[in-house]
Amino acid sequence: MYSSITAGVAGTGFIGPVHVEGLRRLGVRVKGLSSATLALAEEACQQLNLEHAYADFDEMLADDELDVIHLAVPNVLHYPMVKAVLAAGKHVMCEKPLAMTSEQGRELVALASQSKLKAGVNYNLRFYPMNLEVKQRLAQGDARIFTVVGGYQQDWLLYDTDYNWRVLADQGGALRAVSDIGTHWLDLVHFTTGLEVEAVLADLSTVHPTRRRPKGEVSSFNNEKLRDEDLEAISITTDDCANILLKFKGGAKGQLFVTQVSAGHKNRLTYDIATSDAAYEFNSERPNELLIGRRGAPSEFLLKDPALLTGLPAPYVNYPGGHNEGFPDTFKQCFRSFYDAILAGDAENPAESLYASFEDGLRELVICDAIIQSHAEQRWVYL
Repeated sequence: MYSSITAGVAGTGFIGPVHVEGLRRLGVRVKGLSSATLALAEEACQQLNLEHAYADFDEMLADDELDVIHLAVPNVLHYPMVKAVLAAGKHVMCEKPLAMTSEQGRELVALASQSKLKAGVNYNLRFYPMNLEVKQRLAQGDARIFTVVGGYQQDWLLYDTDYNWRVLADQGGALRAVSDIGTHWLDLVHFTTGLEVEAVLADLSTVHPTRRRPKGEVSSFNNEKLRDEDLEAISITTDDCANILLKFKGGAKGQLFVTQVSAGHKNRLTYDIATSDAAYEFNSERPNELLIGRRGAPSEFLLKDPALLTGLPAPYVNYPGGHNEGFPDTFKQCFRSFYDAILAGDAENPAESLYASFEDGLRELVICDAIIQSHAEQRWVYL
């Protein structure tokens, strides 16, 4: 079914090959890659056994065989590249965040709407089966949501010698930990609960105002040890961690803790959704498990099993119970939802699509604006 669609991927860093793998597992033809240089594209294509390395992004745009382009490039490139893809008449799946500013995001939402093309943002964590199960349970019941608390913790920027383009405001944006991983949590909470953020109270912290950068570029999650003479000091203004209080429309309250300097936590997203009926607890480092808390009955420990996850989660569970599905599977399943929409064409019902739209991407940018303002002014900011 998906083999009728041909895709190209821009970006050969950490996440570009993840897109390639997810697409190929789905059955999509991935013709090739573009990168910062032709040499990088050729190296990646050889490693991934792809047929074509594009000399540059413009050559990829000009390829009439490509129906879809995936953008797995630094944040600063999202806005101009999305505009170029839409202008070229191709569907686009963009890594988060959608753009550097909400003004850019609004423009991209308008352009995507005018183009009639499919446009998505890769908030892939929606597609852990247990998150789909929580979404279904909350939608089917009439329980009132009281609170949503949780966080996203990593340690890959723990030391002052840890460096990546994401720490630079001109490459990643004014926010870093919040934008890079915090928006995953915010998007997931909106997706599962349907709650809309009404106001934020934020406290941001830069643990390392000075980092020591390698005198050559490094990739994400690189553990290479460098000598002092190989490093240069740079000033950092982006956040290493953040505490954020949330007010949701309708009265529910929330709390989000985000950090990229928490030793031992490699990629830990957690939430605890407390309702008048039950509480739902999820941890992305144990993504095949869901704890369902009860007051007047025994609590449940639900393991991922296609025999038990019916309805909404069912199409996104591809392995039997006891056969774990993890991070790479979320990409495949996100792309499944997106490519189903492409195949449906005008018959697609956006209300039934599970992938994050450009409107969803814009929502996170608007929340980030409010977080920046709240921290600067040390007060609640209403959206």
